[in-house]
Amino acid sequence: MTLRKAVLLGASIAAAGLAFASAAQAQNEQFIPGLIYRTGAYAPNGIPFANGVADYYALVNERDGGINGVKILYEECDTGYATDRGVECYERLKNKGPTGAAYVNPLSTGITFALTEKAPIDKIPVISMGYGRSESRDGSVFQWNFPLLGTYWSAADIIMQHIALKEGGFDKLKGKKIVLVYHDSPYGKEPIALLEQRAKMHGFTFTPMPVTHPGVEQKATWLQIRQNRPDYVLLWGWGVMNSTSIKEAAAVGFPRDKMFGVWWSGAEPDVRPAEGGAKGYHSAMLQHGAGQFGVHADLKKFLYDKGKGSAKWDEVGEVLYNRGLVNAMLGVESIRKAQTKFGKKPLTGEQVRWGIENLELSAARLKELGFDGMLQPLKVTCQDHEGTRAGRVQQWDGAKWVVVSDWYQSDDKVLKPMVDAAAKKYADEKKLPVRDCSKES
Repeated sequence: MTLRKAVLLGASIAAAGLAFASAAQAQNEQFIPGLIYRTGAYAPNGIPFANGVADYYALVNERDGGINGVKILYEECDTGYATDRGVECYERLKNKGPTGAAYVNPLSTGITFALTEKAPIDKIPVISMGYGRSESRDGSVFQWNFPLLGTYWSAADIIMQHIALKEGGFDKLKGKKIVLVYHDSPYGKEPIALLEQRAKMHGFTFTPMPVTHPGVEQKATWLQIRQNRPDYVLLWGWGVMNSTSIKEAAAVGFPRDKMFGVWWSGAEPDVRPAEGGAKGYHSAMLQHGAGQFGVHADLKKFLYDKGKGSAKWDEVGEVLYNRGLVNAMLGVESIRKAQTKFGKKPLTGEQVRWGIENLELSAARLKELGFDGMLQPLKVTCQDHEGTRAGRVQQWDGAKWVVVSDWYQSDDKVLKPMVDAAAKKYADEKKLPVRDCSKES
C-alpha cells in the first residue's frame, strides 16, 4: 500500500469515526422545544423570559454535561404570541430529537388551550407555569397539563386576600367597587370566574373591562374608570398593554397604589416606560421577584464570563429573566426525576410526564440548585398539577420592585369546588376518562 493510500484510508476511517461519534452523541440528546416570542408587540416581555430559559439549559450543558450525561438539545420557534403560529411551531418541533419533545412550554394561555387537546394524542406534557387553564390543576382530568406554581384563580385570590387585609378583612369589601382591566383573550378572561365568586361572597361590585390586542388603545376604558371611581383596579395585561394601562391610570389620576397586576403584569418592562407614573403600582409575584441568587453566580462563571450568555449581564436577575430560569429548572428537574424510573437516557414525553407528576423539590434541593430565596418547596401529585399555591405582592418604588407582603396561600375552600366543577364539566364535554388518583403510583 502506498503512503498516499494509507493516509487516505486513515482519513476515511477517522471521518467515519467522527460521523459515528456525532450520531451517537445525537442519540444521547434530550430535545426540548422553545415556543417563545422575540418579535412583535409582546417582545419586550417575551425576550427576557426566553433569555432566562435558554441560559439555564446552556448552564446545565456547560456546568453539568447535561442531565445525568444527557445533553439538552434546545430549539426556539417564535410564535409572536399568536395561537395559530404557536400550534404551527408545536407541530414542526414535536417529533425532533431521538425521542421527540420532552415537554412543551406554550408561553400563552391561548396556545395552551389549543394544545390541551393535542397533548393526550401526542403524549407530550404541557407545562404552563403560572398560566393556562385554572382547572387543569386537576390531574385526574387533565393528565397532560401542568400549571406549575400557580393558576390565575390562585393569583386572583392572592390579590383579593391582600386587598382584604389592607381594608381590615373581607367583610370590609362590602359595597366596594373593583374593576378588572383585562387582555381580551383566554389569558385575560381566566380570573373572571374567581372574582365573580369572591364578589358574590363578600358583596363588592365587580366589573370586567376588556382591552383589545395588543392593548395600546385604552383611553375610553380609563375615562370610564375615572367616571365610575372604583376602589381598586386589577390588571391582567401582557406586553405593551401593561405600561399603557399604567400611563393611562396616571393620566386620569387613578392612584397607582390602588392598582394590582397579575404576575405577568409585574416586571420591569411594564413599569419603566411609565417612568414616575408607575410609582406605587403593585403586582402579584409568582413566588420569585427580581434579584440575583445562587444560580446567577454559576451563570456568570460558566456562561457570561465566557461570552456565552443570551442577555446583557445587567439584565440578568430581572423578573422575567428569573422566571425563565425557574421555568427551565422545573422542566430539567422533571426530566431528572423521570430518569430515576426510566434510566439516564433521552426520554419520551410520556416518561417525562411521569417525572413532572412526581416532582418534589425540597428547600434543601432548591438551595442546592441555586434557587434558595426564589421559590418555596413544591410537590406535584396526580390530583394536584399546580404543586403549590403560594404567592406574595410586590410594589414598584420608582426604581425597583420591593416585596410588601408576607406569603399568601390561595384559599382552597373557595378554589377547590370551582376546580372540581370546571374539570368535571370539561371531562363530560370531551367525554374524557377520569383517573382514580388513589390508584396511581
